This record gives sequence, structure tokens and C-alpha cells, in this order.
Amino acid sequence: MTLKPKFYQNRVCLNVLAGSKENAREIWQAAEGHVLVGVLSKNYDSVASAVADMREYAALIDNALSVGLGAGDPYQSAMVSAISAEVQPQHVNQVFTGVATSRALLGQSETLVNGLISPTGTPGLVKISTGPLSSQAADGIVPIETAIAMLKDMGGSSVKYFPMGGLKAIEEFKAVADACAQQDFWLEPTGGIDLENYEAILKIALDAGVSKVIPHVYSSIIDKASGNTRPADVSTLLAITKKLVG
Repeated sequence: MTLKPKFYQNRVCLNVLAGSKENAREIWQAAEGHVLVGVLSKNYDSVASAVADMREYAALIDNALSVGLGAGDPYQSAMVSAISAEVQPQHVNQVFTGVATSRALLGQSETLVNGLISPTGTPGLVKISTGPLSSQAADGIVPIETAIAMLKDMGGSSVKYFPMGGLKAIEEFKAVADACAQQDFWLEPTGGIDLENYEAILKIALDAGVSKVIPHVYSSIIDKASGNTRPADVSTLLAITKKLVG
């Protein structure tokens, strides 16, 4: 199974959560394979049980697996690295300080590893203190260009920008998108993205010239009763993506 995600027109790949293995397969089909299916480490009580289950997920979706933290939980960082080392997924979600560990344990450069940075209220400045200890300390705030350079140093593939709150941090997001384009780094907008604001957020990243974008659309498209992501909504997101990318 390939370690490389299937980007639409080599530009955009969705990231959504699966409520079950059947749901994962439905999502993957609805997105025509242009998706990374998130499964959260937080849902397992051990690395071994997570590895066994996630391997089954991966087998159903041609390894389009995204190993997640769970709402950016820094205390899941070590578990995500340990799971990913064994599963070898296409995508790993990490806090900023966990990127190098994940990359080293993966033992290869193809799997995408993002690094979580957060808005600060000031365009051009981001918070990188998102690890288990650093998140409890005074905010570590640096220019977005510095954060990207540090992620590159650690073997990261992309910026995970979270929590965006939908369009609330849009001016800051524009600055992040511009920096990612200038430094040829990939971008993963995350937090509060739904069917209504998805187009506006993706358009900003594409217009800025970001080479690859992985938008995370989570709770807004999850059926509350079943806990499954709605395949029809994934199809809608893909249609919007096709319209924008062309």
C-alpha cells in the first residue's frame, strides 16, 4: 500500500473522521480516494490495540489513514508516534514538539507529518507551544516563517493550523497561507470548517499559491446519532474542491 495520499489534481486532499470501518470505506469512496481518513489514538487504551485496529482500517482504504491525536490533545503525542511507527500510515497528526519523534520513528520521509500551530490574534505570529509541557507554559509565539522553518528542521511536511474557529481567524490564516506558499510548505486548516465556509477557506489557500492543502472537516459533517461522517457531505466537499481547483 502506498504511503502517498491521493491529492485531487495534485493539490487538495480532504481530511475527515471515520466513525467505523464501514464508514471509513464509505467516506473514501465518496471522496473518490482524495481523502485522509482520521482515526483517533485517544479512542484506544493501548498502542497494541490501536495498531491492530488501524491496520484493519488501512486495508479497507488503500492506506489513506490519518492517525489523529483527538482535538489536538498534546498528551496523545507519544502514543501517536508509537502507533505510526508500526502502522506506517499516509498521514500523522502531531503537536509542534512531537514532529521530530514521529519522523524518526517512521523511518522514512514519505508519510506526511503535520505540526500543530495556533492563532495568536496577530497576523504573522503563531503559537508553537502546543506540546504536553509547553502548552502548560507561557505561550511560545514566533513569526510564521520561523515556525515553518523549524517544522522543516524537524522533518515536518505541513502546518496544521488549529483552532481556526471557522472564519474567525481568517486574516491570520491568510498570513499563514502566504508564508506556506513562499516557503513551499503544505497547509492543513483545521477547526470549525463546515459546508458553508469550506469554499472560502480553501480558496484563500489556493489563491495564495499553497502547493498542497489538506482541509480538516470534522464535527460539522458527523451525524450525531451514529457518530459517522456523512458520505453525502464528503461528496459535497469534493464537488466544491473540483470547482475551485478546476
